[in-house]
Amino acid sequence: MGVWTLLGLLCCLAIWLSPGTQALQDVPDPRPDPSLYNLGVGIYDATGPAAGVNMMGYANPGQINSGIHMRLYSRAFLIDDTSRRLVFVSLDCGMMGQLVKIEVVKRLQMSYGDMYDHDNLLLSCTHTHSGPAGFLQYLLFDITCMGFIQETFDAMVEGVVKSIEMAHENVRPGHLYVSSGELLDSSINRSPTGYLNNPEEERAKYAYDTDKTMTLLKFVAEDGTDMGMINWFAVHPTSMNNTNTLISGDNKGYASQLFEKDMNPGALPGQGSFVAAFAQSNCGDVSPNTKGPRCIDTGLPCDMETSTCNGRVKNCIAFGPGENMMESTRIIGYNQYAKAKELYNQPDMLKLSGPVQFAEQTIDMGDYTVRFDDGTTAKTCLPALGYSFAAGTIDGPGAFDFQQGTTEGNPFWDLVSAFLHKPSKEQVDCHHPKPILLDTGEINFPYPWHPRIMDTQVGRIGNFMILPVPGEFTTMCGRRLREMVSAAAEAAGLPDTIQVVAGHSNVYSHYIATFEEYQIQRYEAASTIFGPHTCAAYMQQYAYLTTAMLKGESIPPGPPPPDLSKQVMSLLPGVIYDGTQPGYAFGDVIANPYPLAYTGETVSAKFVSGHPRNNVMLGGSFLKVQQLQPDDSWLTIATDANWETRFIWERVSSLLGTSVATVKWDIPTDTPEGTYRITHEGHYKTFFRGVDHYEGVTKPFKVVAPPVPAVNRVPLRRRVNPKKSWWQKLFFM
Repeated sequence: MGVWTLLGLLCCLAIWLSPGTQALQDVPDPRPDPSLYNLGVGIYDATGPAAGVNMMGYANPGQINSGIHMRLYSRAFLIDDTSRRLVFVSLDCGMMGQLVKIEVVKRLQMSYGDMYDHDNLLLSCTHTHSGPAGFLQYLLFDITCMGFIQETFDAMVEGVVKSIEMAHENVRPGHLYVSSGELLDSSINRSPTGYLNNPEEERAKYAYDTDKTMTLLKFVAEDGTDMGMINWFAVHPTSMNNTNTLISGDNKGYASQLFEKDMNPGALPGQGSFVAAFAQSNCGDVSPNTKGPRCIDTGLPCDMETSTCNGRVKNCIAFGPGENMMESTRIIGYNQYAKAKELYNQPDMLKLSGPVQFAEQTIDMGDYTVRFDDGTTAKTCLPALGYSFAAGTIDGPGAFDFQQGTTEGNPFWDLVSAFLHKPSKEQVDCHHPKPILLDTGEINFPYPWHPRIMDTQVGRIGNFMILPVPGEFTTMCGRRLREMVSAAAEAAGLPDTIQVVAGHSNVYSHYIATFEEYQIQRYEAASTIFGPHTCAAYMQQYAYLTTAMLKGESIPPGPPPPDLSKQVMSLLPGVIYDGTQPGYAFGDVIANPYPLAYTGETVSAKFVSGHPRNNVMLGGSFLKVQQLQPDDSWLTIATDANWETRFIWERVSSLLGTSVATVKWDIPTDTPEGTYRITHEGHYKTFFRGVDHYEGVTKPFKVVAPPVPAVNRVPLRRRVNPKKSWWQKLFFM
């Protein structure tokens, strides 16, 4: 998160306990074939409010969403060895909320008893920065979105629960396979000076300053049916920048859509039986903007240490590999998809065999003791954010010209910070050399600003280890964690393990940088809220969980995480009412597509619309592209979940409550010739009757192949729309 969080603060100025995780005994596997598991997959829509809500990731209060490019999905994967059951979920969202997991567990236990609990549910997220905010229960995260937003939270919980229910109801015997390979030209390190401060001998073990390895887990039914796959690859879904206002799964969401389209021929997004998750890993310092940071005023490279241009942070931005954010999203998404397809189809994949195990413990990361090999100890700190946090990153710069790499305070900002809360000497000493800008760990009014009770967890399938971590591990911290867990597993009798770090899982706590990176105080280090020994603390904790799990030792549950659902506040007004121009009704078409369109072109339509917050259309769509069939029925070929469509909403008059919905369809070049139409569906709010449903349909139009190569043809888009009446100009612009 960037400086806009600080701006919001200055403008304001002002688990449920999981039953203790009992590490299950690694009893002899009773199955005749230890490589045969019970497997299930599921997918469900988790898209929250599509308009009028701040987007989560860049913490820019001006980034208010206004429609949908791609819907967000929860993808669930169930693995059962007949004795123990593990569920991994990858959700298209900015980060996983502690309250989301608490509520998901509650709802699952209402249906399935104690079959699903905090210890065997691994809830991760892709970290897209283009989803609606307001689902986290700690104050700092919700300031830029004006508090907790129930519609966002409900959609996420519903999506996760329904995807798990689908996986539960569709369990069948099957096998698991693992493969891995390098994916190049898809990521760069956005804090290279921080990475270079790690020991030279450690860096020498690796060819790159980001993890280029994609690891893939393949699900195949016993009868040979392809069921699904998960891959883990470290890269930020920040191809869509902080000027985007359309909900999007970003590069990982697009990769999932491509893979699922291949495996579910003819199915609409989210409706096929095959589920493909492009999960997140240790992406803390990893950017997809591969052209690197450049000064937008001069085109020259930014200052490497501070990521500034002539001292101005806002002029240093990373772009690429495309010419715009949509093209960059497509390229980075396609690269991940192509590598995953290659790995999925490898003939020599490793077949997993062995039991399923898991372990979980909550810990107080504000007071955790780290014990080093030389006998010394260190402590973590109460949460606090440093000056460089306010500088943002090359993917989304901050404001006020804070700079990355700042290790000394500023009298003015120290005064402003102290007005909110002056950090204690103990805090200052603990976080050194980070100059504290926001001492969030010591502020609990009106409720806690930051979490300190962390959910730590490990999962095992044979010799495959999943490590869900509660934040954004940097490249080197993730590598150290995997090495530590591998050594712990080998010492406990399980050699040759494969480990994947599942980032942003269960609860979010910003970044986790190494001790050496912390000294440089780039953005990731300044956002390491528990101090310089945070990475070492997690390494110790995950090694402990691994050892206890494999040895069958009992694990104390740890302190309960708070449930703040009764304390969270929301200042975002709801929809008051929707209105229409006299003589028009909701759903009426203001502008029809032209009667003839060529493949490869974009067609658009405009409708009289209600506010999308009236109903998020979970599991549905605000738009449909339909093709006329020989029997005169209409077949839906695309929805607002498809890459090639865009649903764009605009409130034209807040006083009159009038709105326009624009639907755009980029006609794929392989679209069959025929007759098509576009529909729009939504809900409008009245003063007295509540919320009502409406639909609208355009006139049919023909789609044909272009008569000449597109490169030699003048696009039809240059044609002017019909002249509008004065009423249309007044109400619909």
